[in-house]
Amino acid sequence: MGFFSHFMAAVSGKEDEALPVDARLIDVRTPHEFASGHVDGAFNLPLERFNHDIQRVVPDKNTPVILYCRSGARSGHALGVMRQLGYHQVFNGGSVGALALRLKKDIRHGA
Repeated sequence: MGFFSHFMAAVSGKEDEALPVDARLIDVRTPHEFASGHVDGAFNLPLERFNHDIQRVVPDKNTPVILYCRSGARSGHALGVMRQLGYHQVFNGGSVGALALRLKKDIRHGA
């Protein structure tokens, strides 16, 4: 697999990859984007606060976490941060719409 393929897999997430049903859902978009529509049950942790707050939000590094954003790029960056911090079960869910479909969850509006 070439560099571009590795990058795209990291950014978009593997669509055939099984996602844990008990995972913590984290939306790394801005609060305004989150309020405009987010996967039901997700927690908003904007990327600009991610490095500072992720260890407080998810203290157990064995907790399964699915990250998502608008396209999968910001969640791909957040996934890299979590792996560098020693988290073991981190997944890039890609975009809000794609993840909602994969998990069969509703999109909620508001904070």
